[in-house]
Amino acid sequence: MIYEYILVFLGAAIPWFEIALVIPLGIVWGLSPFWVMVVAFVGNMLTVLALIIGFDRFKDWYNKRQEKKGKAKDKKSERAKNIWNKYGLPGLAMLGPILIGTHIAAFIGMTLGATKKNTTVWLTISIAVWTLAFGVLTAMGFDFFTRNL
Repeated sequence: MIYEYILVFLGAAIPWFEIALVIPLGIVWGLSPFWVMVVAFVGNMLTVLALIIGFDRFKDWYNKRQEKKGKAKDKKSERAKNIWNKYGLPGLAMLGPILIGTHIAAFIGMTLGATKKNTTVWLTISIAVWTLAFGVLTAMGFDFFTRNL
């Protein structure tokens, strides 16, 4: 059973899988909602923190990669910039997990001038709120369906 929680951890740490997908899957698999939420939160936060800490090196790598691909901007980057312009870092951090992903939100926020400290604080709050929301709603919904079917 421990390997299932390791998979939850790894899934939450991987960009584009993250907590929005991993938490509901873990709970539907029959794992403890509490532990799924804790493990997913830690997995997602560790990689986001690594991105924030290593932002300067990551930014250089990412920009070189985008130049090689010949892509100027993708839809997620444009969406993130629009959120940034309208709501600032708090809005980007809170909407990031459901619209563009936490890793992209951290990267875009810092690219647009947010400090490492503010990015860490707002993304920690955001990931915690969305972890609770996904976990509680999935557990309640799954429990509702299993009890009534």
